[in-house]
Amino acid sequence: MGQLAVRALRAVLVVVLTGTVGVQALMVWALATDPEDGSLPLTPMRLITILGMVSVQVTGVCVWRLVTMVRRGTVFSHGAFRYVDGIIGAITSTSLLWFAVTAVNAPGQRDDPGVSVIMAGIGLAILGVALIVLVLRTLLAQAVARDVEAARMQAELNEVI
Repeated sequence: MGQLAVRALRAVLVVVLTGTVGVQALMVWALATDPEDGSLPLTPMRLITILGMVSVQVTGVCVWRLVTMVRRGTVFSHGAFRYVDGIIGAITSTSLLWFAVTAVNAPGQRDDPGVSVIMAGIGLAILGVALIVLVLRTLLAQAVARDVEAARMQAELNEVI
């Protein structure tokens, strides 16, 4: 991974993480100062937004750590699984939070239930991303196993020579 790509990714992560902290601060402020007027269930939506930003933050930190491991050449190790599992958990929780948004929003969509169906479909798509990352985790596990095997074979070869 090139130095330019790493710096660009880290710049994007810093912007995203800063933005999520800003959104969380605004939601906490709104919870404390802006009462609900009864037209929308604002409190649950604000709480879901705060938790959703935590999911994005967890994903960002895990990606940052994985990029660091790539730069150091240590990504094919058992330590990488912790961060990949963190990403899978964060994406899964984002999907569950989206289903919660769908449920909170559904009563207002009685006249047009298609919106709720589309929102549920988006939740399934988010869950699909978590499953894709799970497949990539399996590929990482295979790569780590091959790397360990290659190191063992190299050690045996060095003993022979």
